[in-house]
Amino acid sequence: MAAAAGDPASAYRAGRDRAAGEAAREERRFGAVGLVRLAVFLAAAGLAVVAVLNRGGPSVFGVAALALVFLALLIWHEVIHRRLERARRSLAYYDRGLARLEDRWVEGGDDGARFRDDDHLYATDLELFGPGSLFHLLNATGTETGAATLASWLTTPAPAEEVRARQTSVRELAPALPLRHDLAIASAEARAALDSGALRAWLEAPPAPLPAWLGPAALGMAVANVGVTVAGLASLVSGGVVSLVYAVSVALALSVQRRVVAVLRAADLPGRELRRIARLLARLAGERFASPRLVELARVWGSSGRSPVAEIRRLELLLDLIDARRNQLFAPISGLLLVGTQLALGVERWRRRVGDAASAWLAAVGELEALASLATQAFEHPDDAYPEIGAPGAPLVAAGIAHPLLPVDRAIRNDLTLGGDIRLAVVSGSNMSGKTTLLKAVGANLGLGFAGGPVRAHRLATGPLCLGASLVLRDSLLEGRSRFYAEVLRLKEILALAGSGKPVLFLLDELLSGTNSHDRAIGARGLLLALLDRGAIGMVTTHDLALAEIAEQLAPRAVNWHFEDRLVDGRLEFDYRLRPGVVRRSNALELMRAVGIDLT
Repeated sequence: MAAAAGDPASAYRAGRDRAAGEAAREERRFGAVGLVRLAVFLAAAGLAVVAVLNRGGPSVFGVAALALVFLALLIWHEVIHRRLERARRSLAYYDRGLARLEDRWVEGGDDGARFRDDDHLYATDLELFGPGSLFHLLNATGTETGAATLASWLTTPAPAEEVRARQTSVRELAPALPLRHDLAIASAEARAALDSGALRAWLEAPPAPLPAWLGPAALGMAVANVGVTVAGLASLVSGGVVSLVYAVSVALALSVQRRVVAVLRAADLPGRELRRIARLLARLAGERFASPRLVELARVWGSSGRSPVAEIRRLELLLDLIDARRNQLFAPISGLLLVGTQLALGVERWRRRVGDAASAWLAAVGELEALASLATQAFEHPDDAYPEIGAPGAPLVAAGIAHPLLPVDRAIRNDLTLGGDIRLAVVSGSNMSGKTTLLKAVGANLGLGFAGGPVRAHRLATGPLCLGASLVLRDSLLEGRSRFYAEVLRLKEILALAGSGKPVLFLLDELLSGTNSHDRAIGARGLLLALLDRGAIGMVTTHDLALAEIAEQLAPRAVNWHFEDRLVDGRLEFDYRLRPGVVRRSNALELMRAVGIDLT
């Protein structure tokens, strides 16, 4: 695989310049050929008028010649149009890369909002999906299958062996900018709400209820229709015979029409997704990989005994003919040959013959695209570290950790260790001081790291962990529950997860803030003690100093950390540095007075 030269920004700018130059050249060619095509059409129309006025003559040959030239120009114009669209997609790819490097990536791109699940134990809390989310930043997939694969990786921590296998593949793909570029633009057209689950269901569905005799009968009736039509035109049979054969043909078509239409409609959206898969696999043909996981993926689309690209293009031909049936000029021929029935049978034969293999191709391409997305992040941030996944029970050690969504030059990095003797950290500080951001930084980096990607840290080491978070729970009028009740339900789920014997990291923001101070202190202490007794580790934020005493009560298993702030000229200033101990000052009243609230 060819590798990108220079730093990411330089590589993207060089690629953008090439794509912009190519797009400009193809635009000029597109316009010039369009003008020539128009001139040829006008000339042909003029000669046609002359031929009509002269009742034939040499002008007819001129019209025929110009028609052939026009057809050639039409094909050439389409070829240029495809080149132009490819150049524009390439330009958009490099622009998107530069936007990420320049922290302008929130506008545009696929934010993955359809994958959001508020009942997930941490996806919504850690902002994995939606505008400005981690998925929004990472996603460089071109198929819905790839997007769904990446989403599942972010929400399901992989075992240590799987994480290491993905890391090796990501390291190989990171410098391979030409390959990642080609994969991204091969299927960068509009998605039209495709659903990889629906595609997989279509590939693996049982055979459609089309009777076994339908194929021979449809073929026989098509031959009979053509035969009696020719015979009728040659006056070899009477019109009654022709009508009788046509009537039998119509009766056959009507008897299976509903099932045939269902088959043809069901193949439409899956066919579009498979076209993208074909383009990706065509680019991958002959590509050689070194990492075991990539070699394994290449084997999936290269060892089934049939060419995926050729097989998918056979289906494409059937789908194109299905579209052609809508053409009014083709409709009489379609009816004569029972084309709809023949195509439904063809689609079903393809699905039975290729469906299992195509499901494997689909999964392999989705995994490759997800790996390429993580590799893009690694390429753009070469200083990010790959997490070290140790044995179960190994402590969580982070050096220079920051949130991956924050601009690199403005993010404040912190160090922390959790696990071993220290199982709980209570983080105190005022609002906006950085407490919640710290929890989100730890959670988002672990989600990214367990997916197989690099993390925003100088070093991150951890054992296997299941995450549970309560950061952004909301009340619901429709469901008749308060935020406090929603938080209690989430805490119950985290407790159950910890009680299952799995290693758990809990991240709890402003724990039990929806109740009074007395109940809050008792409830928080009991909950945290239960979590620790179940072997969990975690972090809890608070600006209530009474809760900070819990760490002292649970010592040595618990410690206090804090963030500080200063009120300068009526404005709060933060340094976002994590420090040991409990915050000892509050500027809330001073801030309220500074903004003009009279507290007298």
